[in-house]
Amino acid sequence: MTKMRTVDAAVAILEKEGATEAFGLPGAAINPFYSAMRAHGGIRHTLARHVEGASHMADGFSRAKDGNIGICIGTSGPAGTDMITGLYAAWADSIPMLCITGQAPVAKLHKEDFQAVDIESIAKPVTKMAMTILEPGQVPGAFQKAFQLMRSGRPGPVLLDLPIDVQMAEIEFDIDTYEPLPVEKPKASRKQLEKALDMLTAGERPLIVAGGGIINAGASEQLVELAELLGVPVIPTLMGWGAISDDHPLMAGMVGLQTSHRYGNENYLRSDFVIGIGNRWANRHTGGLDTYTAGRTFVHIDIEPTQIGRVFSPDFGIASDAGAALAGLIELARERRAAGSLPDYSGWAAECAERKATMHRKTHFENIPIKPQRVYEEMNKSFGKDTTYVSTIGLSQIAGAQMLHVFGPRKWINAGQAGPLGWTAPAALGVVRGKPDETVVALSGDYDFQFMIEELAVGAQFNLPYIHVVVNNSYLGLIRQSQRGFNMEQNVSLAFENINSPETNGYGVDHIKVAEGLGCKAIRVEDPSDLGSAFDKAKALMGEFKVPVVVEVILEKITNISMGLEINAVNEFEELAETSADAPTAILAMQA
Repeated sequence: MTKMRTVDAAVAILEKEGATEAFGLPGAAINPFYSAMRAHGGIRHTLARHVEGASHMADGFSRAKDGNIGICIGTSGPAGTDMITGLYAAWADSIPMLCITGQAPVAKLHKEDFQAVDIESIAKPVTKMAMTILEPGQVPGAFQKAFQLMRSGRPGPVLLDLPIDVQMAEIEFDIDTYEPLPVEKPKASRKQLEKALDMLTAGERPLIVAGGGIINAGASEQLVELAELLGVPVIPTLMGWGAISDDHPLMAGMVGLQTSHRYGNENYLRSDFVIGIGNRWANRHTGGLDTYTAGRTFVHIDIEPTQIGRVFSPDFGIASDAGAALAGLIELARERRAAGSLPDYSGWAAECAERKATMHRKTHFENIPIKPQRVYEEMNKSFGKDTTYVSTIGLSQIAGAQMLHVFGPRKWINAGQAGPLGWTAPAALGVVRGKPDETVVALSGDYDFQFMIEELAVGAQFNLPYIHVVVNNSYLGLIRQSQRGFNMEQNVSLAFENINSPETNGYGVDHIKVAEGLGCKAIRVEDPSDLGSAFDKAKALMGEFKVPVVVEVILEKITNISMGLEINAVNEFEELAETSADAPTAILAMQA
């Protein structure tokens, strides 16, 4: 056996587990761990400007590709508490991420030592495991268990807290004999899947609701294969968007109160059977449960047994990994097709496709200041099918989900459940680390962009190029819209006369100067006819300088984006499309 510091053993384990991408900030209580990373040389570290930013970078990296686990590292006390928002965002969306914090010496933990905090207790509600490791000999086992938990069942984050004396202690450890623990995932039985398929084929207008669990399982191809075998339309959730490409004939649109398509809601309301796979029945997707469930039979398949029945009781529930369930359903569907016993759903699928070709929101506005709908139209024109979009919350994200197009899994990366402002920019940097040769485009409103704007400097320092589209109306737009019901507009305007930047015309912060001051490139657009050329210029600048490029679009200050309280009562505040010219980038063009 070899004697070594616990931190040297931990870093060797990271490499053997395949987690070699770290984001963080060093400090006194975590310096031994950093010294181990430096000595080992196999872990790439990206220095963040804020520990919360580092956690979102690790989260974004984890979401970028199948199997990724990002690492966030920070010193003791406030570094750990800064990570909590990042842990929550990852936990809420079932994302594996490992956070490692330094800590005061074991003997000082009860003495209110400098920057000593009970981060284990603080982090437990938003992690699969949070542990302050008090004995050096427990370090290898704690890391081993952490990786097993992150990958098993419903994925999620883990926090390991390392007192500085535990980090420095020596233990006997042999990395050559270390083996990752087996990953545990439930698998549906044939009998369960036969019943689910019997229930589906008893319906006349069935739908598949495809959740983020399908993407987590790397099972998007199986989803499409099953849909094609059955001829059944698919409704992706916001977290499942991209599991079936938007231009696939069986992609029937997204459903919900906000991030939805008009045709998606209408297709859903016409259905009589729904099988949800790897989804949570989130409230922004369902709206009122009486409306959502009325007249429908439900089967729910999810990897987490306690998720079944959490929101409403399905007619039949199965605890299973999405990939395993899809593989079993495909086998059964093939058998039944060969036997000629599958119903013909081509008429129902054609109805859904007809609504997809007719129920569009208008995007082609020529107003100055620019209407947000036009921005997404021009983004559809400028960015190809290989583009990965990153966004988090606000009217920008809601409108983007209504009007942008996504053409594959992990090409829409969104903190869907937590929705923390400021997540987008650092998460995009993590995505670039995970997809270094692909086009990454982030989407923010002005407030989300300003929350962690300092992280742009990380992209400049480490040459992490992406395009950040900032739709600026100098408003907390989603909050302003939600305040309409209270007949108020309180503390939401971000506009002011910037005496140092009169060119902002009262829109407040000069994002161009700030972005350039942080080492990035930036473009401001005020005329919708200039959007296409601005995106082309951004792509050229990104390619030349290898830094983030901000495209700030000056919007009209007050816009109401389509949303409502029920999926059958979404308020459409703007004109609807009447001809193909009104929505020229719709997946299926309207007939003139």
